[in-house]
Amino acid sequence: MALAQRAKGPLSPHLSAFVTSLIGQGYSVICVRAKAWRAAEFDAWLDAQGVGLAEVQDAHVEAFVSRPYQPRSDCRDTPRRHEPPAVRQLLQYLRAQGLCAAPSLVVTPADERATSFAEHLQHERGLAATTIGYYRTLARNFLAHRFGSDAIDLGAICATDLIGFVRQEAQRLRPLGLKHVVNGLRAFLRYAEYRGEINHALISAVPAVAAWTATPPLPRAISPEHAQRVIASCDLHTAVGRRDRAVLLLLARLGLRGGEVLTLLLEDIDWDAGLLRVRGKNGHQCLMPLPVDVGEAIAAYLRQGRPASPDRHVFLRTRAPHRCLLHGSDGIGSIVRNALKRAGVDTPHKGSHQFRHALAVGMLRGGASLPEIGELLRHRSQLSTSIYAKVDLAALRPLALPWPGSSS
Repeated sequence: MALAQRAKGPLSPHLSAFVTSLIGQGYSVICVRAKAWRAAEFDAWLDAQGVGLAEVQDAHVEAFVSRPYQPRSDCRDTPRRHEPPAVRQLLQYLRAQGLCAAPSLVVTPADERATSFAEHLQHERGLAATTIGYYRTLARNFLAHRFGSDAIDLGAICATDLIGFVRQEAQRLRPLGLKHVVNGLRAFLRYAEYRGEINHALISAVPAVAAWTATPPLPRAISPEHAQRVIASCDLHTAVGRRDRAVLLLLARLGLRGGEVLTLLLEDIDWDAGLLRVRGKNGHQCLMPLPVDVGEAIAAYLRQGRPASPDRHVFLRTRAPHRCLLHGSDGIGSIVRNALKRAGVDTPHKGSHQFRHALAVGMLRGGASLPEIGELLRHRSQLSTSIYAKVDLAALRPLALPWPGSSS
């Protein structure tokens, strides 16, 4: 706070409030001091350049972080490694307070057409928000690849454009990720056909991805012994350990998807009735029983591990800013990967879905029917549950025909 109060540049009237906001977000003392120091330096640089508060833009941040600098001879770390994100955070705070002008956004024709495509997916197709966001980005990238910043003419798209874009994506993606690109590209072309701008035959020009597997694929489940080792590896003396154990128990005991764990809110837990509201795909919600061990793990985290935060999500980041975990592999996926490594368990797949598969496989071997498994996993189609029939080898063995010429 003393660093902020000594500032005399155009940002000086607001640096104390910025420091207060950092404290409120849960940053450590050392981190707050470092951010305040860089904010004061940026303020002094703006004053020397004669830049007013309302005039500050991203270009000033880039000029500040690239200014000439001679590091100390004994400095072993990368000089100014933390300076750019700290100054950008300050600029974001000033913009949120309405003190600086928002960055000017250049909307290209590709952006406009991708936005129209996203609205079609939302209102006409009813897809999930994450799927819409991915397809929108994919459509924008394809249109930018084909037309750049020029006007969009979907009638000018030919098979060569589609093949070239898929080949470009294949250089950075694995076959499974490339399959998502192909699916999204076909969805966009169907939208263009719906608008009458292309011919149906163009959709067939999108190349297929060679990623052979079982149809449908076999579920990739973690073994019960490994699952128990992974859960037991969490250190209950730390906040991270209490959080990770609660997350892993939700995956293993209730078979929740990673995204469903992320979206859990504090008001979704009915402690009196022992119920948990789960937000599934496409906005579907259902109530599930809350097992005793899972409830105790969540309660231990809420009492002795969850940082104070206005965020209503159950599971938060342990490091500031204290907000909900990120979607994808950086959130629940990282918790699972770290737990597998900590427990010394080497599985072919490191994702969270293996616990969901393990729950279904265990129920099947315990005598549960496929409809019962589908009800617990909240499958809307029986085809999604039918893949687990392949893993019950004891039940499938009598159905196998004898090999011709064998003694059997």
